[in-house]
Amino acid sequence: MEKFKNHKGYSRMYQENKLTLGLFFPIESYMGDVPEMNIEKQMKLAKRAEELNFASLFVRDVPLRDPNFGDVGQIYDPFTYLGYVAANTEKIALGTGSIILTLRHPLHVAKAAASVDRLSGERLILGVATGDRPIEFPAFAVNPEDRSELFREAVAVIKKAWKEHFPTIDSGRVHLANGDLLPKPKLSDIPLMVTGHSGQSPEWIAEHSDGWIYYPRALKFQKMLIDNWRSLTEEFKPFTQSLYVDLAEDPYHVPIPIHLGFRTGRVFLIEFLEDLRDAGVNHVIINLKYGQRPVEEVIEELGEFVLPHFPALS
Repeated sequence: MEKFKNHKGYSRMYQENKLTLGLFFPIESYMGDVPEMNIEKQMKLAKRAEELNFASLFVRDVPLRDPNFGDVGQIYDPFTYLGYVAANTEKIALGTGSIILTLRHPLHVAKAAASVDRLSGERLILGVATGDRPIEFPAFAVNPEDRSELFREAVAVIKKAWKEHFPTIDSGRVHLANGDLLPKPKLSDIPLMVTGHSGQSPEWIAEHSDGWIYYPRALKFQKMLIDNWRSLTEEFKPFTQSLYVDLAEDPYHVPIPIHLGFRTGRVFLIEFLEDLRDAGVNHVIINLKYGQRPVEEVIEELGEFVLPHFPALS
């Protein structure tokens, strides 16, 4: 997308017909729903990921622990944590996958996102979503039936607050007049990626987002989804997906399905990623939660053998 050609995070991750790779925090494997999250180890791995030419590091927004859901992500508030990661890295893109717009005030999201983007040197990719954990909505006094409308409102408010000086905004949650949001993003905008459908049609996503983050699906389905979505917009907008990977020591290990991914050797992984690229996927965020090997070994193997096929973009 031309308007983000000078955005360092976007330009490191996205280019038409190219595929790059990122990692989800926590960069570790763990049983149960709560990771260790040793900060010293996490920052050491984050720096190594940057050195190895991963394109991104992503965090999730999980406001409350729901033991029945199975994973709390990186534990810390996503914007606070990304500020810490930004201070410990230099060029790797920093992403959210994804901020729950229905549970956060849109002006708070706009300010936090702009702050991270400015402090990191324009490296933030803002993935956003409606949320899907049933315990969250009553806890925040939000009617889950209003998710789709709240999401659309938030996207409109955030984009306007970034772009305009002293904007007038009158919506369900925002009645802004004679005040301004600071800081503004350096480019007056930040790449905003819708996650899943978030209660919206493909047409709405194509018009109002800067890209789409989706879940792992069968290759044929994913290609059809991407082709249809791309037909709705004349400009290039990137498509991102997550993927859980348990990388086996045997490089020729055949793939065995796991939750939202597979256990496999690097040979099949490279072939699979090439197929995703050919289907139109531009970025894959790897989650190592279910890994059986030391995460340090896995990152080094990915860096040596897989990343050269899908390097971060300059």
